[in-house]
Amino acid sequence: MSITRHHAGPRMSQAVEHGDTVYLAGQVADDASLDPAGQTQQILDKIDALLAECGSDKSKVLWAQLWVTDMRNFAAMNEVWDRWIDPANPPARAGLCSALAAPQFLVEIMVIAAK
Repeated sequence: MSITRHHAGPRMSQAVEHGDTVYLAGQVADDASLDPAGQTQQILDKIDALLAECGSDKSKVLWAQLWVTDMRNFAAMNEVWDRWIDPANPPARAGLCSALAAPQFLVEIMVIAAK
């Protein structure tokens, strides 16, 4: 099977296609000054764009991992997530509280999807 890498950099690719599966790198907001809901929305918009580029969409998300830096932000993240996710096709999911790569990021989301 072929492997296609999207937006490859020296450290990682933003998306990798292998067969009929799409793996996205953990996504963070472009505007870290936003609150947790705003960061989550930006992240989900980025995920939509990457999935589309790979021939997939949110209805085909198989697995998601969501991180928040503070559990007090979990409800705000979930509110945006719940509006975004395809209710007929919810993925398996894990939610974690952890420090992220930079302190200005409040939310990070990574998904795996089918094509």
